[in-house]
Amino acid sequence: MADNFMDVSLNKENLAILITDPIDEYMIRTLKTKGLKINYQPDIEREELLKVVENYDVLVVRSRTKVDKEVIERGKRLKVIARAGIGVDNIDTEEAEKRKIRVVYAPGASTDSAAELTIGLMLAGARNMFTSMTLAKSGIYKKTEGVELSGKTIGIIGFGRIGYKVGLIARAMGMNVLAYDVVDVSKRAMEIGARAVSLDELVTQSDVISIHVTVGKDAKPILTSREFEMMKKGVIIVNTSRAVAVDGKALLHYIKEGKIMSYATDVFWHEPPKEEWELELLKHERVTVTTHIGAQTKEAQYRVAVMTTENLLKTLQELGVKL
Repeated sequence: MADNFMDVSLNKENLAILITDPIDEYMIRTLKTKGLKINYQPDIEREELLKVVENYDVLVVRSRTKVDKEVIERGKRLKVIARAGIGVDNIDTEEAEKRKIRVVYAPGASTDSAAELTIGLMLAGARNMFTSMTLAKSGIYKKTEGVELSGKTIGIIGFGRIGYKVGLIARAMGMNVLAYDVVDVSKRAMEIGARAVSLDELVTQSDVISIHVTVGKDAKPILTSREFEMMKKGVIIVNTSRAVAVDGKALLHYIKEGKIMSYATDVFWHEPPKEEWELELLKHERVTVTTHIGAQTKEAQYRVAVMTTENLLKTLQELGVKL
């Protein structure tokens, strides 16, 4: 543990960077232009990572690589962990902080991509697109009935960058917007003609509920049986942030009961799903699922690479590396 606290002089000649997930070419090209040594192993397995991480000062990951306590303990030389993404869910930030390892990432880089996917899933839920596509692909051309979103009320849980952008688009579609967050977002809400409300107000008044929160994997659900009971019959729920924000077993119950018209999500409790109740949800005709593609656009991946690279280079300079 002490190795991470040593005041070791870093320079381009002795600095080693390991990249363990696929990354936009921009980052690799820019770091090499700066004269930095890179080992690009986008398919490295965990066992191999645990063996070699001790040889590196910088670890760059995306979502696939889990930088937990064991990895950090093995990384005796680590000075910086960079996540090419908008959050740090797959990094043990507490352990990194203990060892004075800097953690950098790219907040906001995929806001547009995530917001657009949210709107797409909301439309899919409102128009029963999953059922319609399934019928068509099986050779059955049967009309399915949905609902219009114009004039409906959308409640946004988590009014940060993505929630704000979703609200902006929803307003342009003619929807009324309610916003809830653990911090005061009344001024931000007013900017787009939305109204800040309590969680209870949101779940009782909304026709559509869209979730945009950052919570730990062990966090308690925000939407539980209590909230589901308070919702309107026929509510549409969209989740493009964290599966654990919803009590999955309770969700399944209320979908089967008919209280929830549609659940459209980009995130699942296990990816791929493995629990029996997860598999039942996955197969339900009123559940639309995408495979965690919120940030998977060419534009977002490029912005993520640019922002992460800039933050990494800035951090290295702060640590005394002359670039």
